[in-house]
Amino acid sequence: MKIAFFSAKPYDKTFFNKYNEAHGFELEFWETHLGPHVVNAITEGTEVVCVFVNDKLTAEVIDIMAAKGVKIIALRCAGFNNVNLDRAKEHGIRICRVPAYSPEAVAEHAVAMLLTLNRKTHKAYNRVREQNFSLNGLLGFNLHGRTVGVIGTGKIGKAFCKIMLGFGCKILAYDIFEDETLKKDGVQYLPFVEVLNQSDILSLHCPLTIENHYLINESTITKMKKGVTIINTSRGGLLNTHDVIQALKAGHIAYLGIDVYEQEEKLFFKDLSASIIENDEIQRLMSFPNVLVTGHQAFFTEEALSQIASITLNSIDHLINGSLPTDQSVLLV
Repeated sequence: MKIAFFSAKPYDKTFFNKYNEAHGFELEFWETHLGPHVVNAITEGTEVVCVFVNDKLTAEVIDIMAAKGVKIIALRCAGFNNVNLDRAKEHGIRICRVPAYSPEAVAEHAVAMLLTLNRKTHKAYNRVREQNFSLNGLLGFNLHGRTVGVIGTGKIGKAFCKIMLGFGCKILAYDIFEDETLKKDGVQYLPFVEVLNQSDILSLHCPLTIENHYLINESTITKMKKGVTIINTSRGGLLNTHDVIQALKAGHIAYLGIDVYEQEEKLFFKDLSASIIENDEIQRLMSFPNVLVTGHQAFFTEEALSQIASITLNSIDHLINGSLPTDQSVLLV
């Protein structure tokens, strides 16, 4: 059984080769992302294609994959907004994903971004290295007693809620499905607009869908407190970047932390230190002293990478052998 990996980095090779010892699949790694430009490079006999968040599995790409005999698309991530599910279903291509991989990894990174922005540890680090021990400009605020709004209380959102409860924050949440255990812990579910109205800090932990594309836009920002902090470790398309930039300029958003960006496929996971970045909006965002950008690294822990490799290969093994895994990793059978 041959599996072609796209958007593969050295760490993908390390972890997948390690966990493949129990399966014995033939693994082929491509560093480029999957799209119309490279799909024809998939060789005959490749039955499984394994992709990541920035691979584009359009109808055109899936048609070519099906013609080449691809039977399974394995997403080594939770989201699947980059896959044309209807076209895959037409071709009878089965799809599996990793519904949860160390949710604590992403939740902890969201907290790290929040603390960094608030207490300005990144600025203090650079300042002290230049033997400047002044505290001017490093003033933060206590998280204890603040109201934190959480949009999406799946496994990652739930982990984030528990961490913030430990800080002594008041947690307001919005989700179509309310978590009863979080309610018992003191999390209060409210309508979306009410969460926006009352939150000092807003953290996004929901998948990207057609319905919530640009969830954070000019209209919803006006419903937030002036001076709000926004953290997004979910999907870049949840934010309308233009509207967020205007709100930053106006001072309505006091701090912004993003680990994802709508046009990240041309930027993230690459070393562009010697390049001219042509994307004006990301350049504008990075020019703000109150904005923190990380390159989609929230998932990047040893535990998460181990679970991604293990779950992905186990799901493929199950599908090949005609059985279903028990972890809800299969989207289409």
